Amino acid sequence: MKRRTFGQVMFTAAGGIGAAAPDGETANAGVPGQEQGVEVGEINEAVSIADIRLMAKARMLPATFDYIDTGSCDQTTLVENVLAFRRIQVLPPLLSGVGMTDMSTDVLGRKVQIPILLAPVAGQRMFHPEGGLAAARAADRMGTIYGMSSSVHNSVEEIAEASKGPKWFQLYVPKDRKVTARLVERVEEAGFKAIVLTVDLGEWKDSDRRNRFSVPKDFLVKHLRDIGFNHINMDMPEQDVQKFNAEAWDLALSWEIIGWLRKRTKLPIILKGVLREEDAHRAVIEGVDGIVVSNHGGRRLDGMPSSIASLKSIVEVADGHAEVYLDSGIRRGTDVLKALALGAKAVLVGRPYAWGLGAAGEAGVYRVLELLRDELQNAMISCGCAKVDDISAELLRLSE
Repeated sequence: MKRRTFGQVMFTAAGGIGAAAPDGETANAGVPGQEQGVEVGEINEAVSIADIRLMAKARMLPATFDYIDTGSCDQTTLVENVLAFRRIQVLPPLLSGVGMTDMSTDVLGRKVQIPILLAPVAGQRMFHPEGGLAAARAADRMGTIYGMSSSVHNSVEEIAEASKGPKWFQLYVPKDRKVTARLVERVEEAGFKAIVLTVDLGEWKDSDRRNRFSVPKDFLVKHLRDIGFNHINMDMPEQDVQKFNAEAWDLALSWEIIGWLRKRTKLPIILKGVLREEDAHRAVIEGVDGIVVSNHGGRRLDGMPSSIASLKSIVEVADGHAEVYLDSGIRRGTDVLKALALGAKAVLVGRPYAWGLGAAGEAGVYRVLELLRDELQNAMISCGCAKVDDISAELLRLSE
């Protein structure tokens, strides 16, 4: 078995960016037949995200489910993302006289109906044939934002046409800056509302290596062409496609990329993957419009702190100069409440809606958003919060 290059390992979670499998038989990555999918009525019977996860596991191919479900190395960060929320207790005041809620909020000056956004998630066409198209439609129906991964396996234009709802575009940066510049132009032309620059790179997932997980060649070729590498085609040997892919992406980004982007787009720039106060401070100096506190759902470097543990200090550093969002570990509406109480403007969810997509396509994604919305509403009423701005840290206590 040949050892994969650092570049190949780096971008496995970017939906096939460098996801070359080791020599030998590859995993059965791909999409099962739609006839195996969960019926709409059945998905609506799910009463928790955990239920939907089990539905996805029953339907999806094992290697593809593991690609969504697992984290890096020993998965300590993945587990800690969830447990850290559990250690934060909610102390609701009594007799607050609240029986209805308004969960809408403004994100970068745009009103959304719930403070729950869909994070960029790679490889969505491997989870369901409709992939990101279905997820974008579900977000639109719920009145929230869909974050498109640059490796969702649909083009910018295809996702833009899928729904009229607001969308953000997650940018992984090609080494060829001409390709990057044209991609950014296309994003703006297609009507996206922000660029999410994801900078927490690197991954080492045991499950994907064990499964010899590999993105199907036709998906990878389409992905590269969607980015703008128009010379890539299905006539090329798969080994050549994988080699090009592994070498096409800039792994050595520095802070200059933000200034470079500023010169080429009027769109707001959101920096995703911030955990350190120093990095938040530098991001503010560089003039970013938003910061996503995130450890990439525990998919990247294992052993990092939970996102929620870093949130409060990042909010303090940003001090209103950039909106702060939280990503990683959200499984319940009460988790959303806790993140908002600690200063997040909104949260982004990834795995939960990927499970929903794998279980039942658009209906599954919508059910995930519906569950989180309803659980948040219940928590807000219990805590006497008639609107999102009423949610404050006074509601919380860190468990001893």
